[in-house]
Amino acid sequence: MLVLTEAAAEVVKSVTDTPQAPDSTGLRISQSAQEPGNANALELAAAAEPAINDEVVEIAGARVFLDPQAAAYLSDKVLDAQVDSEGQVRFMLGTQRPPTD
Repeated sequence: MLVLTEAAAEVVKSVTDTPQAPDSTGLRISQSAQEPGNANALELAAAAEPAINDEVVEIAGARVFLDPQAAAYLSDKVLDAQVDSEGQVRFMLGTQRPPTD
């Protein structure tokens, strides 16, 4: 399952937590309509609620909705985020590290 860093959770909350948005709002990650055959071509958008088959990831008050294709691709990924000095958000993906015993 996709894991969000603390920074990514904060950015997701800042993007989706607006006065006019319902409490169920989250960030939806879906397969790109422009490149449907490319598993790592993804689209991100705020969504009022998850679609019927979406996987929902909730971490530290941040909600992320994953369409089935995106969920499969992101199952072993970590989502991180940075905000630059101009307020532009940049999301980055990494691979989860296996737990060490």
